Amino acid sequence: MDQNEIKELFKKNNALLSGHFLLSSGLHSDTYFQSALILQHPKEAEKLALELAKQINEKNIKIDAVVSPAMGGVIIGHEVARALGVRAIFTERVDGKVILRRGFSINKDEKVIVVEDVITTGLSTKEVMDYIVPMGANVVAVASLVDRSAGKVDFSVPKISLLSIEIKSCNAEECPLCKSGSIAVKPGSRK
Repeated sequence: MDQNEIKELFKKNNALLSGHFLLSSGLHSDTYFQSALILQHPKEAEKLALELAKQINEKNIKIDAVVSPAMGGVIIGHEVARALGVRAIFTERVDGKVILRRGFSINKDEKVIVVEDVITTGLSTKEVMDYIVPMGANVVAVASLVDRSAGKVDFSVPKISLLSIEIKSCNAEECPLCKSGSIAVKPGSRK
């Protein structure tokens, strides 16, 4: 699948939204990728995961586990893990901090890839990495459906994104939509 096919898949599933949005990062944007609207369809989720797994394999990245931030990364992380034949675990936010719960653990020197649905600033992915590396994880790559930074976010490991596109975002003080009186909506999972 090429980048145009990925973008069309988002459009077909009404998952590429236009408006005035408050992103999980706290930034504002006129464009929002609502991955859940695609990932609710198991065949679409499988197709996207198989493409990510193919690109991971093409880069010869060997992994033992997939770790994803909840909520956005859970479904695609699970599907990528299934495609690669490894286990899938996820982090959750408790009192604003990323943690592993439900008996999940990381083994010392376990090779993991962090899989996310959408990367904007990379904050969620970096929080996951910062949490699991001290536990002994060896983060060997990051993967996402969409990279809104067009590759500008650096994780110091290889990064794979099915769609890499620069979508402008800004602080509320600089937001032209706010200045025009528009109110931002928050379609994501983080409060």
